[in-house]
Amino acid sequence: MSAHRQRRPWRRPVLAVIAAVALATPVAAFATGAPPAVPDADTTTARAVPLDEAYYDSAVGKSGGELKTALHAIISQQTKLSYAKVWDALKATDEDPAHPGNVILLYSGRSQAKEAHGGGTDDWNREHVWAKSHGDFGTSTGPGTDIHHLRPEDASVNADRGNLDFDNGGDPVNEAPGSLSDSDSFEPRDAVKGDVARMILYMAVRYDGSDGFPDLEPNDRVDNGSAPAMGRLSVLKQWNDADPPDAFEKSRNDKIFAIQKNRNPFVDHPEWVSAIWK
Repeated sequence: MSAHRQRRPWRRPVLAVIAAVALATPVAAFATGAPPAVPDADTTTARAVPLDEAYYDSAVGKSGGELKTALHAIISQQTKLSYAKVWDALKATDEDPAHPGNVILLYSGRSQAKEAHGGGTDDWNREHVWAKSHGDFGTSTGPGTDIHHLRPEDASVNADRGNLDFDNGGDPVNEAPGSLSDSDSFEPRDAVKGDVARMILYMAVRYDGSDGFPDLEPNDRVDNGSAPAMGRLSVLKQWNDADPPDAFEKSRNDKIFAIQKNRNPFVDHPEWVSAIWK
């Protein structure tokens, strides 16, 4: 775990926003990744409403299945992207703060030029953290294009990860320092273990089988193949606890909210992982 990461308080005043207004805001900030401008809902009584008190209002105080159901209803209100639009979205969401012309690759940790993407060996491409073959949703608009789990990654590292489940152990992965893999699992570098866990669990809440896509669920096994499942849940929970959201992950969540109009609740509330999956 990165030494600079700190666990934050339960409530996080990320944006002054009223949920109904924020969800209807046009995608005006797509190119820059800046949070969308939000007009006053009532100019006579306008006040700042912390995000947790608005966006997550119907989820606060719940746990278990009730919390999962409430969060699904909230985050299902989203703008869907085409697979082609994902390229531009990732250039905004994963921009290197120190080098704005670059993106940071998820497993490799390398900063690479935004335009150096494609299918070449050293290009970056679109990694589906929830492997698209786990449920066979491919690149269909929906789970296949949801940028909460799509990240830039070196093409060869992406191929090495393939559709492996997540677990601890294995041999070093070429071009991805700190990452390990074996025949049935992949372990990302320490700095993004929690990020990976929260992306997987977001997908399990967002896609529950009610909108024509498979019901995605985590389980406590590996080698899930084409089943709409991803493991190992017990390890993902450990990663979530050991590697809390850092500034980059929080900023990425804000940028996705500006583009896709929904949030990853486990970035805002990592404690909700254990509240749902006890």
